[in-house]
Amino acid sequence: MTRRSLRSSSEGIIEAKQALAAKGWTQEYLAGEVGLSSRQSIWKFLTGRPVERHVFKELCFKLALNWEDIADLPDESRVSRPLRVVEDNLDLEELTLRMRSQVRESIDTQCNTLQSSFELTQPPLQRVYTTVNFYLQPSYQRWLEVSDLEQSLAPSEGFHLSPIQYDSVVDLELVAQREKLVILGKPGAGKTTFLQYLALQCNQGKYRRDLIPCFIELRSVWDQGDGEPINFLAYFVTCGKSYGFSNQQTLTLLQEGKFLCLLDGLDEVPQLMRESLCKNIETFTQDFYKNQVIITSRSSAQQFHFRGFTYVEMADFDAQQIDCFVQKWFGAVMADKTEAKNKAQQFLEQLERPENKPIRELAITPILLNLLCSVFKERVSFPRQRTKLYQAGLDILLQRWDQARGIDRDGFYHDLSLVHKLKLLSQIAAITFTENRYFFESRDILGIIENYLTENFSFKEDLENLWLTSEAVLKSIELQHGILVERAKDIYSFSHLTFQEYLTARKIIANDNQNLEDELTKLADQMLDFRWREVILLIMSMLPKADVMIEKMKQFLDNLVKQDLDLQTFLESLNRKVKSMKTSYDEAAVRAFYFTLFRHRDLNLALSLDSNFAKKEQLNPEILLDSTLARAFMDSLNLLDNPSAKNFLNLCFTLELEQKFPLESEFLTGFKQLKLKLPNPDEGKEAIVNWVKNQGKQWVEMFRDILIQYRQIGYDWQLNQQQKELWNSYYDANLFLVECLQGDCQVSIEVKKTIKSTLLLP
Repeated sequence: MTRRSLRSSSEGIIEAKQALAAKGWTQEYLAGEVGLSSRQSIWKFLTGRPVERHVFKELCFKLALNWEDIADLPDESRVSRPLRVVEDNLDLEELTLRMRSQVRESIDTQCNTLQSSFELTQPPLQRVYTTVNFYLQPSYQRWLEVSDLEQSLAPSEGFHLSPIQYDSVVDLELVAQREKLVILGKPGAGKTTFLQYLALQCNQGKYRRDLIPCFIELRSVWDQGDGEPINFLAYFVTCGKSYGFSNQQTLTLLQEGKFLCLLDGLDEVPQLMRESLCKNIETFTQDFYKNQVIITSRSSAQQFHFRGFTYVEMADFDAQQIDCFVQKWFGAVMADKTEAKNKAQQFLEQLERPENKPIRELAITPILLNLLCSVFKERVSFPRQRTKLYQAGLDILLQRWDQARGIDRDGFYHDLSLVHKLKLLSQIAAITFTENRYFFESRDILGIIENYLTENFSFKEDLENLWLTSEAVLKSIELQHGILVERAKDIYSFSHLTFQEYLTARKIIANDNQNLEDELTKLADQMLDFRWREVILLIMSMLPKADVMIEKMKQFLDNLVKQDLDLQTFLESLNRKVKSMKTSYDEAAVRAFYFTLFRHRDLNLALSLDSNFAKKEQLNPEILLDSTLARAFMDSLNLLDNPSAKNFLNLCFTLELEQKFPLESEFLTGFKQLKLKLPNPDEGKEAIVNWVKNQGKQWVEMFRDILIQYRQIGYDWQLNQQQKELWNSYYDANLFLVECLQGDCQVSIEVKKTIKSTLLLP
């Protein structure tokens, strides 16, 4: 009677895992292909447990395997298949070439697909691969202080939380110099992609054409089916058999170092088995030391030291690598090459815009750059609501990255719900960000984790277990997600400042109504601190209705004015000036124009409030006149500071107004008299310089008096340094308030109208 169930043999398990890896499928995906509701049968199939006969056969069919070769059958039940046996009389070079030719198709199938299965566009690996760099000193080996890392932070447009730049080396240069490597990196940094690329390069004879590439996903083959980790000698011998090589032939190739062994994802092996697996790797690499071996692992999983191996760490993408990847990516996924080139250029141009700085900060991580490209391809722009993009990035790192690769983690942290993980990360982000800390020691984070676990779980009476669990949680966050990363020995930061800001915003939004209003009041008081502005923008977009936040920000600005009597007086003069003018422009925009007219002449706020200010040729004649007069007055001040014939001629040229503008008679008379007091340019340079030194200051004051009397501009406020900083901050904060109003937030029409109409008023 035929048995109702079948189980895989030890050799069949290895072959099945290889076939699954070659197709790039997860266990969940294979279950779906066979029509199973869970992957339990897949697990049994890959571990030698009994599986229903029809399911076993269907699994083999989907994996293009002969079920009789995979099943643990009595010898007489097996059907022998003709196998092309490799001749025994081949020399080493011929033997190597024969096996290279045998594995070529398998390597191409296994390695030319990017390793992810979530809904991102995945072009062929070789078409998008971008050269990467490696740090020769991994982060965990750096004995630095927090202050050392803080010195690397520059308040520039390129600011992000990447490690201090140490010596690095380009990918193929590195592997050409090192026979034994352990490559470390955070999730999504491109470790697997690099190994796949290296396997393909070797396969095509572009790298070490004298070696046989062997790409092994450790998560797929670590278990032999009997609860023991893989025996690598047996693995290679079994693979050799499948290609017709005798045990001795495969052994000879191993002994002579003819394999390029690429062991991917040491961190993806269950923790309980990892130490045993590492010992097996150590034994194999010592017994067959001539082979080139490269192992990849997430940085936080590094606990076992392999003798004779060099440890390096993958560097983030720099600007040039981002540019290269983007152009290759769009070229690979779009049929029209011209359109692809244009879209890549649009992507890079938008990425460089100041408002997209937080998005640009994500692009240094390859998997997140892939996400950005996929989003941009569909929209031809980045999402207006950036919170959706950040949540998508977190979703990839928090759960989908491991899920797509069929990885099951273990431990307390793995069992936490996604909600708890987000709440814990938000608490860490909010506390550290509020304390102005981008880098923090492990003990500081452990304290936050301990408090969270005490408040939410049963650890109050078990302090020893609490401490151990907190340490395990911290390592799990780094290992599984890479959202917190170790920048130096026991010093951490968020992988991206953007995530720290976004999670801080989430923490604030999570408050109940009364506490939320208090938090929004505190947040409004941070308007002058540029660090908080991205958090404020994110919160504005996350609030179902942002009226209260906007009103609190306006209230803060009004209170700022009350701190300086000169600022109040200045705003009153601005308002009188604008009220006296006949213009169709928005009055707040006109006030913004005059606010900076004699200072830094910044038009950003005026343009934000009224786009007509961008049309210089259509500007109101009064505004054009005042703008020209202000430029002339600034030229006169420059002449006082730097007396020269050139600066004097610049002033004379700017003062030629009579033919350009219709001037009122009284102003025209006074203006002409003022110009008559200037020296004749024909008198020469020396006479001009002497006039400036003896009469220049008096002339400038006369010019100022005319501007005040007839144009109501040019007042000398004689501000001290503190006032200058306050006025600049006040203007910048108004510009930021308008940015919030025009951003992706829900603000009622009435509140918008009220806020805009009262900007820059005392």
